[in-house]
Amino acid sequence: MKFNKLIPELSVSNFEKSLKFYTGILNFKIEYQREECNFAYLSFQGSQIMIDQSNDKEDSPWFTGKLEYPRGRGIHFQFEVDEIQPILDNLNKNNYPIKVEPEEYWFRKEDELIGMKGFLVMDPDGYLLMFNEDLGTKPL
Repeated sequence: MKFNKLIPELSVSNFEKSLKFYTGILNFKIEYQREECNFAYLSFQGSQIMIDQSNDKEDSPWFTGKLEYPRGRGIHFQFEVDEIQPILDNLNKNNYPIKVEPEEYWFRKEDELIGMKGFLVMDPDGYLLMFNEDLGTKPL
């Protein structure tokens, strides 16, 4: 496995619940795990993230402030995927709420439009996740 140059590490409040969400519902793969410290390195179609049980202790070097729901305010994580429908099907099958239903988006890049179809979902700790599938390009 090749490590990406940027790999977000999400502090989670309940490791087992988050691991079940990412692997059991979204179908992320566990690349490796350290069960003794509630840590997992996950991948999904080329994207990589890490999750670990949060450490709210002020003496921890990772402490930046009180962690409360929703976590990750002001940031969302985009995942480019082959197809969004299988993910939506799994979310619906598990009665997991979708924050924003699928929509098509077209963005200008110089003299063309880049298209994607995506939706938003919040993980159990409130981290905002966007899953997008590529719709190609078209001229302005």
